[in-house]
Amino acid sequence: MIETIFVATDGSEAASAAERAGIALAGRLRARLSGLTVIEDRDVRAPTGEGLSLPPFPENEVSAYYRARAEALSRRFSERARSESVEASCETAGGVADDRIVEKGSGSDLLVLGRDGKRAGVRSGLIGSTVDGVVRKTAKASLVVPGGVATSGPLVLGFDGSPGSRIAARLAVELANGLGEAVHVFVDSKDKGRAVARFEEVRQLVAGLSVPVREISSTLGRPDVKLVDTAREARAGLIVMGAYGRNRITEFFLGSNASAVIRTSPVAVLLAR
Repeated sequence: MIETIFVATDGSEAASAAERAGIALAGRLRARLSGLTVIEDRDVRAPTGEGLSLPPFPENEVSAYYRARAEALSRRFSERARSESVEASCETAGGVADDRIVEKGSGSDLLVLGRDGKRAGVRSGLIGSTVDGVVRKTAKASLVVPGGVATSGPLVLGFDGSPGSRIAARLAVELANGLGEAVHVFVDSKDKGRAVARFEEVRQLVAGLSVPVREISSTLGRPDVKLVDTAREARAGLIVMGAYGRNRITEFFLGSNASAVIRTSPVAVLLAR
C-alpha cells in the first residue's frame, strides 16, 4: 500500500512537476506527504584555485544564499500542498543529493523525483545525474517525472514476466483502483506463444482491478520504444514497470528497458521494486 509519499525538489522545472505529481497523488490516495531539498556540498565548496592568486572564497555568503534558497523551496512546497488541501512537511539537508534523498526517503513507500534537475545540461549517460544516482541506489518504488507533465490519465503497465514486472502489476492494481484510472497492459515478446502465456499470467495479477483494462501486445521493434509509443497513444498519465527486467545482470542496478524508458518517456514512469 502507498501510504507515504516522499518528494525531492531542487527548484528546477522537472522538480516542480514532481512536486505537483506528489501532491496530486497524496491527495487522491490519501497518503502522507513529505519533501526534501538538499544543499549540495559542491555548491558551497570553494572551487579549485591552486597556484592562482585569488581573493578568499566567500563561503559564509554562499552558504547563507543556498540555505535561504533551500528554505524558500521548502516553504513553497508546503504552501503548494496546502493549496490542494494536502498537509506536507519539507526539510532541508546538506551533503550529496542522491545519498541524502535515498537516506531520507527510505521510510516512505514512494519516492517522487524530477527527471532533469537544475543541472540539466550536466547529464550522465542516462538521465539527470542526481536522479540516476537515486534510482540506482534506492530500494523503494520511484516515480520519475519529466518537466511540464501531469500524472492524470490511464496507466500503462509494462509486463515481461520478470519478478519486477509482477511487482509492477500489483502496484498498478493498487494505483488504478485508488485513482480510478483505466489500465493498458502492454506485453512484448518476440514469440507469440510466450506472449499468450504472459497475458494469461498478468490477467491473474490484475484480476482485482475495478477499472477498464485494455490489452496491447507487440512482437516487433524495441520494447522500450513500443512501451513509450503505447503511453503516447493512450494519453497515459503513468507508465508502471519493474525497475529490473529479465536481464538484470546486464545492467548496474537498473534494467536496460527501464533506463531507456525513463530517459525518453513523455509521461511519468513509476519503477516498481
